Amino acid sequence: MKNIWNLNKFEIQITCKSKMESLDFKPFENSIDARREIIAYEALWKKNGASFKKIASQFAEKQFGKISESISEIEFEEAHKAFESVLSESSIGYFPKAVIKDTFDYPKRLLDAQDPLEILYYEGDLTLLDDEKAIAIVGTREPTQDGVLRARKLVKELVKRDFTIVSGLARGIDTVAHETALEMGGKTIAVIGTPIGQFYPKENRELQLEIMKNHLLVSQVPFLRYEDQNPSSNRFFFPERNKTMSALTWGTVIVEAGETSGTLVQARAALHQKRKLFILNSCFEKQELSWPKKYAQKGAIRVFNMEDISNQFPDQWR
Repeated sequence: MKNIWNLNKFEIQITCKSKMESLDFKPFENSIDARREIIAYEALWKKNGASFKKIASQFAEKQFGKISESISEIEFEEAHKAFESVLSESSIGYFPKAVIKDTFDYPKRLLDAQDPLEILYYEGDLTLLDDEKAIAIVGTREPTQDGVLRARKLVKELVKRDFTIVSGLARGIDTVAHETALEMGGKTIAVIGTPIGQFYPKENRELQLEIMKNHLLVSQVPFLRYEDQNPSSNRFFFPERNKTMSALTWGTVIVEAGETSGTLVQARAALHQKRKLFILNSCFEKQELSWPKKYAQKGAIRVFNMEDISNQFPDQWR
């Protein structure tokens, strides 16, 4: 097996910002080994019953400080070997990059999530997460032609206003959002529901590679848990990424979605996280849908034209 990384020869030290601000800050004692924490995160997910909610709860209750403190040395070594094997066969072929909670480059917006992530893997330009003018464009995997046209028109208007377009790289509206942003010379972030080294759907491989190279791809999905589970069990990662997508953005725009669409997970998350939630008027016009009215009553904004979105901009964006 190809040894693609070595813990003993290469360490990354990341300093906890909260501890840097303390008067008794001791740099070497308060620093962390990022690789060790990432492997520990993978080991944590191999435990029975592991979930984003459970893991977030453990750390919120201060049961542990570092992630590596939550597992045994035996669990660490087992995950270490398994992770090396998985990465050697991964399309990225090297140790993944990640931001770790409580470190200086962890996106503050993620703290607004109901279950803040301990680890967020990424590939590309991490500075895009600092963009306040980030907006999510989401919707069905099977859009109508009118839905595609509306999504393209909306993204063009937002890119002209220097927004970073965020979506989930799925078929349908997500793909339209990313592709239109690229066509317009804009910036885009893909928040995926598979590990960084996976391509899903397969037809978006080139699009994903382009985003990884020149924009930003992020994933909260643990490599080892994803590898161990069957496809049916791995489906639950997709709605979880919708919550993350909402947290990373100023607001979410729903272009088209059915009554059982995963997009509605993001709608609920947006309202919970106090993000703007926009729903295109065409959704309200479909008599068979009850969710648009439901979310409008909870604070979502009905969008007839671009002004309905721009009217919500803070003063410094106008």
